[in-house]
Amino acid sequence: MSIERIEALFRELGDRAYSGEPVTQLEHALQSAALAQAAGADDALVAAALLHDIGHLVNDQGESPTERGIDDQHQFHGAHFLKPLFGRAVSEPVRLHVAAKRYLCATRPGYQAALSADSQRSLVLQGGAFTAQEVEAFGQNPHAEAAVSLRLWDDEAKVAGLKTPALADYLPLLARCAQRAAQEKQSSTVAAK
Repeated sequence: MSIERIEALFRELGDRAYSGEPVTQLEHALQSAALAQAAGADDALVAAALLHDIGHLVNDQGESPTERGIDDQHQFHGAHFLKPLFGRAVSEPVRLHVAAKRYLCATRPGYQAALSADSQRSLVLQGGAFTAQEVEAFGQNPHAEAAVSLRLWDDEAKVAGLKTPALADYLPLLARCAQRAAQEKQSSTVAAK
């Protein structure tokens, strides 16, 4: 796992249609990151916004798997792929962004009805809106707030032709996140000795 591998995934599969939306996988990623930056998110959350759907590329099920009744569980594949390089600050919002959709469907009036057709289709495959017990458990997760923010940017990041920074513009930010994660891992290793 490396930043170069991320670049290669977007180069190889980034121009694939984003599940029936009017954007590509790369356009969706860049729009999500731009929305996170505009909201003043920290580097880790901007990286998570950029990379939240990388699981679609890592676990390649082709275009629009939900139309074939497939839940590719991209949130788990993406988090597993990202955690070794970026740590939990990036991987946990990625892992939880589908749960955040289910949470918002249960807690925000009108949210579910406003989802795109593909998001509604995937919601069914992902288990539907949370129960009251699931809402409570999700709310206790320390990364829940970041995951909800990420989910809301995800929902907005489907605008055809929107101008955004390029992937190359985010590479220094990804490098900072990777360096910070490596330093935290080293510090925790030293502290454990």
